[in-house]
Amino acid sequence: MNNNQSNNKSGNSRRTFIRNSAAAAAGFYIIPRHVMGRGFIAPSDKLNLAGIGVGGKGNSDINNAWNNGSENVVALCDVDWGYAKAPAQKFADAKKYNDYRKMFDEMGKSIDAVTISTPDHMHAPIAMAAMQLGKHVYVQKPLTHDIYEARMLTEAAHKYKVVTQMGNQGASSDGSSQLVEWFDKGIIGKVDTAYIWTNRPVWPQGIPFPTETPALPSTMTKEDWDLWIGSAPYFDYNPLFHPFKWRGWWPFGTGALGDMGCHLIDPAFRVLGLGYPTEVECSVGQVFVRDWNPEYIPNGCPPSSHVQLKFPASKKNPSELKMVWSDGGIRPFHPDLIPADDFIGEPGSANGGMLIGEKGIMTFGTYGMAPQVYLKDGTKLTQTNTKTELQKMPESGHQVAWTRACKAGFESKEHKSLTSSFDYSGPLTETVLMGNLAIRSYGVRVKEGNNGYANPGRKKLLWDGKNMKITNFDDANQFVKRTYRDGYSLGV
Repeated sequence: MNNNQSNNKSGNSRRTFIRNSAAAAAGFYIIPRHVMGRGFIAPSDKLNLAGIGVGGKGNSDINNAWNNGSENVVALCDVDWGYAKAPAQKFADAKKYNDYRKMFDEMGKSIDAVTISTPDHMHAPIAMAAMQLGKHVYVQKPLTHDIYEARMLTEAAHKYKVVTQMGNQGASSDGSSQLVEWFDKGIIGKVDTAYIWTNRPVWPQGIPFPTETPALPSTMTKEDWDLWIGSAPYFDYNPLFHPFKWRGWWPFGTGALGDMGCHLIDPAFRVLGLGYPTEVECSVGQVFVRDWNPEYIPNGCPPSSHVQLKFPASKKNPSELKMVWSDGGIRPFHPDLIPADDFIGEPGSANGGMLIGEKGIMTFGTYGMAPQVYLKDGTKLTQTNTKTELQKMPESGHQVAWTRACKAGFESKEHKSLTSSFDYSGPLTETVLMGNLAIRSYGVRVKEGNNGYANPGRKKLLWDGKNMKITNFDDANQFVKRTYRDGYSLGV
């Protein structure tokens, strides 16, 4: 049976009030979606899934959500079907689109849920459009490109009562759950400092914005490239943008922090129950500073950065917290409590985190992997918890947990138990992007009389989280919310 036949049968079955005579004889009914109303799906139904941006990470997102045929994949959308060849072949019967807006216009009534795995600058416009149609959404990390967008998506999830999940799969891992278990037992006591670091970027950063205009790939047209640019200011195609290196350019990506922050800051954010930071300060790689040029500095991320965020005490952690982030391969040194020959963070120490507590130190790697505790009495703890049924699945069942919650509904316990619904991942993303706000403010230069330009952004920035505003340097607030190109908006 091909997928179209399967989809048609599924569509017919979900519109049948009494599924079959056997079900009727057994004395129960399976209520179809159109009877239950938007946002409610009979538990026995398969979801009709659409994937947007299905090359690269998007391939595993839609494939894991499909879960070996547990759901239907009815539509795929991408602007480069050469890059997205694998899912196009696997889901051959799914209808293919280049423009998500056309897909929603034509198939909106038959799509239940959407995975969104485009470059960062298109996450929010697509997710908002889907939620406004009542579609459940799974959005790759970081949730959004800007702080304002993260706040708007978090609020929209409640307004439209849709099930949401961000694609930081480590949030669902057994390593992360082990870290929470240890901390909640009081093993390391309250924490006053967190160190988080990564070896990213592993793509070009801190280089001049490209000005050459090479030919498009044979798999893309000018119209496709215009769709790829989407909400960003228009720039001609360059291989330093597509398919992967867009991460290093502010119009499209969010740098090393955006790429890895939602994976590495997440364990600390989750374990300590953090909310909005109150202040942020940074320094960046000197290539970025020395080569400052008004034509490209607003567009390029630095080769390395060092960021410090401060958080007030939380219900889980009754201590003010200093969080120190570093990227570009710069990592903290071994604390005396950790033996010289032990790695810090993950094996090899290239990425990781350390929570410095009053009784000891908790360490972890990307996705919360390799959790360990070093106590002041000399005790060392390693992982002992067992994996759940979902955690045994690819990417710890992060996508499958979402699809199950989609079927159960917005008010369900399945939705409330998701590890990265927008209620959690929205504030987490805002924290990650607060680091980027400081980095971008660091490059701002302001004319000062006849003495040339000064860099007033190179100072501690004070943040009013409730109102999404830097209170001591107004020029920094330009990075809270961006302006969209014509034809794209959040619609709020």
